[in-house]
Amino acid sequence: MAHGGEDPELADMAVVSSSLKSRVTELTASMTALLAEQIPDLPQDPVTRRMLAESVESNLRLAAAVYGGEIGVGDIRAPHGAREYARRLAQYEVAPTALIRAYRLGQHIHVTWAVDELVRAFPDPVRALAAVRTLLSVNFRYIDLISEQVIEDYQAERERWLAHRSTVRTQILERLLAAESVDAAAAESTLGLRLRQHHIAAVLWTAGGHDSPSDLRVLESAAGRLGEAVGATGAPLVWPKDRSTFWIWFPVGRQVEPPDPARTEAALDGIAPRILGGLGAPGFGVTGFRQSHEDALQAAQVATIGGGRPRRLTCYTEPGVRTAALLAADLAGTRRLVSSSLGGLDARTDSAARLRETLLVFLDERRSHVAAAQRLHLHKNTVKYRVAKAVEQRGRPLDEDQLDLQLALIACHWLGQAVLPAAETS
Repeated sequence: MAHGGEDPELADMAVVSSSLKSRVTELTASMTALLAEQIPDLPQDPVTRRMLAESVESNLRLAAAVYGGEIGVGDIRAPHGAREYARRLAQYEVAPTALIRAYRLGQHIHVTWAVDELVRAFPDPVRALAAVRTLLSVNFRYIDLISEQVIEDYQAERERWLAHRSTVRTQILERLLAAESVDAAAAESTLGLRLRQHHIAAVLWTAGGHDSPSDLRVLESAAGRLGEAVGATGAPLVWPKDRSTFWIWFPVGRQVEPPDPARTEAALDGIAPRILGGLGAPGFGVTGFRQSHEDALQAAQVATIGGGRPRRLTCYTEPGVRTAALLAADLAGTRRLVSSSLGGLDARTDSAARLRETLLVFLDERRSHVAAAQRLHLHKNTVKYRVAKAVEQRGRPLDEDQLDLQLALIACHWLGQAVLPAAETS
């Protein structure tokens, strides 16, 4: 965009170019201060503030060259200082709207100053008006091109930074879960989560083999609802293992009591596609962070093996789940235990299932027909009948191998048909 002498309007822009070059230091300082004051989202640490000043100065020097005809508008490339500042904002997770606003506000400040320069330089209002129109045209094209380029730099750096941070976060999580030595302060900074408190871990996944991008949004919604149910004191740490599975840690501060299973179960109601999950026990610090996750994984395994059960969430702290998780580790051995301990109670029928459930509650309640009836919402005579029928089908009294019997009943309750003998075929 050379300002040839034949075009007086373009030639008049040299006034702005000359004045800008002579006052660039002064203008940089005032503009930087105003941007920092007017846009609170911009970082105020000394290094980033200095980078803002370098961005402003490099833009002013480039604008002076464009106004002076040294560089054509079509040849404009965002200066190094401006690009570095855009990348810095991306690393600081500053919204791109703050960067765009900085250019708009900077444009307003600069144009206001430049118009005053032209009015002082050209007393003739016609000439001054023509010069101002040229200024606005050139400046608009300048800002349009520069802002587009720095936003591209911002987005590219943002993607690179997120990928890098995700990699670092993954490495720290893997080390935490492997019980390797980790600097707690550095881990907290990277994860954005205070480790020196109690956490409750969860594993959530979509049922039915779903694997679509929309499932991520559903899982995020489920994580939010579950966080409220467990009493989370802040945002959870979420680690997507794939498009259908989340590993989650909820910060719960000083909470040491496990959440109410009924409340956590209800948190996942009404979500489609159907969400299933396993929930760990509260754990403190780095060790508790890891142990709660291991609990959640075991609860999830119990839920997966007992897939025929209607529950949405399996809590590790519920009676029997811990034992069922141990039994799930050796399904072949557990099947033998069930077969040898239950006798005829191991049938794959609804009636056998009712007898097993009644007998399990009866033993849990220390053989109290009244207490068992209250838990099962049955009449105590019904409990008596079912217990007697269960003993009959088992073929042995309750006192014989009672521990094995209880373990077998727990296995059937939580692991379902996975531990029952295969149905006979004719």
